[in-house]
Amino acid sequence: MCVCACIGRRGGLESGDENLDSGMLHLMKLAVGVRDIAHLAELQAARAVALPPLRHRTRSFPRRAAEILEGGSMYWVIAGAMVVRQSVLDIIEDRRDDGRACAGIVLEPRLISVSARLMKPFQGWRYLAAGDAPGDLSTGLLPCGGLDLPPELARALRELCLL
Repeated sequence: MCVCACIGRRGGLESGDENLDSGMLHLMKLAVGVRDIAHLAELQAARAVALPPLRHRTRSFPRRAAEILEGGSMYWVIAGAMVVRQSVLDIIEDRRDDGRACAGIVLEPRLISVSARLMKPFQGWRYLAAGDAPGDLSTGLLPCGGLDLPPELARALRELCLL
């Protein structure tokens, strides 16, 4: 049985999402060059081994970092849809490989699938209010019975509100 979420509607908190408190703030970010969730996990695993802890480096330090650190997550947009999130553990001052200052958003390695939502491209990261965040997919319920669909097919199904 497929877990269906019409992408065009506003996603809110769903029952069982006790980890998504309405007072916190999240971030959303395009995963540029990432094919699917498995590819994101693979890239992050290599990054975490090479330079722990697992973090995403970004030029701008979030001004609302305190709100994000109250239990917020990074929601990843992959192939045009917000499909997965990771808990934000810390936001630190960091340095890029070339020595330039940046912010490091320290992430929990565990990826949590969420009800997919189509997203238009944007640059950088964006704040995401907890009430606007898509709900987690319940444990044991995977899109389309857990089938690992090719990214193009999954995207087409999301556009038709069938996934």
